[in-house]
Amino acid sequence: MAAAVANGLKKEQTRPNKYAVISGPTNPMVTPLLTDLYQFTMAYSYWKAGKHDERAVFDLYFRKNPFGGEYTIFAGLEECIKFIAHFKLTEDEIAFIRSSLPPTCEGAFYGYLRGINCSDVEIYSIPEGSVVFPKVPLMRIEGPIAVVQLLETAFVNLINYASLVTTNAARHRFVAGKSKLLLEFGLRRAQGPDGGISASKYCYMGGFDATSNVAAGKLFGIPLRGTHSHAFVSSFLSPDEITVKSLKHHDGSSVCKDFVSLVKTWLNKLKGSRILGGIFSETNQSELAAFTSYGLAFPGSFLALVDTYDVMRSGVPNFCAVALALNDLGYRAVGIRLDSGDLAYQSCEARKFFQTIEKEFGVSGFGKMSITASNDLNEETLDALNKQGHEVDSFGIGTHLVTCYAQPALGVVFKLVEINNQPRIKLSEDVTKVSIPCKKRCFRLYGKEGYPLVDIMAGENEPPPKVGERILCRHPFSESKRAYVVPQRVEELLKCFWPGSSDKKREDLPPFKEIRERCIKQLEQMRPDHMRKLNPTPYKVSVSAKLYDFIHFLWLNEAPVGELQ
Repeated sequence: MAAAVANGLKKEQTRPNKYAVISGPTNPMVTPLLTDLYQFTMAYSYWKAGKHDERAVFDLYFRKNPFGGEYTIFAGLEECIKFIAHFKLTEDEIAFIRSSLPPTCEGAFYGYLRGINCSDVEIYSIPEGSVVFPKVPLMRIEGPIAVVQLLETAFVNLINYASLVTTNAARHRFVAGKSKLLLEFGLRRAQGPDGGISASKYCYMGGFDATSNVAAGKLFGIPLRGTHSHAFVSSFLSPDEITVKSLKHHDGSSVCKDFVSLVKTWLNKLKGSRILGGIFSETNQSELAAFTSYGLAFPGSFLALVDTYDVMRSGVPNFCAVALALNDLGYRAVGIRLDSGDLAYQSCEARKFFQTIEKEFGVSGFGKMSITASNDLNEETLDALNKQGHEVDSFGIGTHLVTCYAQPALGVVFKLVEINNQPRIKLSEDVTKVSIPCKKRCFRLYGKEGYPLVDIMAGENEPPPKVGERILCRHPFSESKRAYVVPQRVEELLKCFWPGSSDKKREDLPPFKEIRERCIKQLEQMRPDHMRKLNPTPYKVSVSAKLYDFIHFLWLNEAPVGELQ
């Protein structure tokens, strides 16, 4: 780790001034070796053929929206820019590449590798946190073909999972609703530490409110949330274990010398209640000890996991006894967490219990005590809870969120669309895999109600769409699918985030929280029928009439003609 940091500092010192503010990749494993072997074998072949410096244009895009939906969130751009800002092969890395390639490779090739960086690469991208759609380039990468191909695998890796998990988080937020608190609890189930860190970052971008992941909190400024586990509850045997029993009043005016006795007094009051007494009798005393101890440790943020033994006959009453004792000393408990069983029913019963206490004992606000639910939640369970009716305020979601259990990959691709100003096309019997050739500009057209209507791709030299002027939008591959659009607003999607050796203005990388705000705002701008979980309306992606004609001309020109005997 120390060596990686030292190398990063050394590289940063040699970086041109206009890039000096860009720090290195968050993950020290993101180096020029984070690629497939064939990228280096192709680089050698390009170099051997004298093609390595030919100017190439690649599009990075995906072919289908994930999770059966009709939208995706673009994420991972910042990490890509950090990667290329510090792209430089070390002597150790070059030595390893030499040992991995056949001995017949010429030694001069490794001298070439020693000298390459990304100073002649240009990157145009949709801003991170944007809602995006299939076929539209998320990024356009231009530069010497050998160098750009060495970026391919890392770029696809950095964009694929980031966009997938951000989209997954956004979908969970949409189902849960704006008013609910969403907590990411997935670190222990994530695919390794790098997957856990990335998941926390991009779930926050996609609309979650906090994470349990302390490392991600430090790295990205994400709010941290968490309580105790079942092990903490079962580690206690009785309240007699609590030796330090005193607790100072919230305002410092006095000290309760025996908080344990105060808790027991409140528990007896709850038992004696005409309404509550019939719900429970004797609660689990080891659980009461655990809650009391936790309340003494965190009087201003007491939140208890109440399902270790029995939610309504032990957990909730024990929690309430501690919460009421804290209330006497000027503290306000946070609430409870449910982690098993019928979450809808339990949350409703717990809410009734809290409301009864507020009414019977005159404790203002107690009925609104927070209820958090966890236990392998996903989109479907959130949707089912909404339909059943529940009283949950916060959801802690882990496995299904961070592993993207419903779909493991987005399927981002990286395709050559132009070399030496000559458009290139990839053909396939599967029309969804046919690439859209040439260097393009991309626009989002908005309608009268402010919603996006269609994304349109056009050749780089075509005049852009204009507000109030009718434009023909065509499906890239279906002749009959076309529509005229009169845009009320036109947004150009691809912006320059890395100008290379050109003097073009570079877009600044915004702070992470601004990217999150952009994501939330973009989702709010989408038409609800594109966002819904069941049978969402497909969003239209099109090409200009001129680009449509060129695609099909090139298609016919490149496809071999069959011959029947």
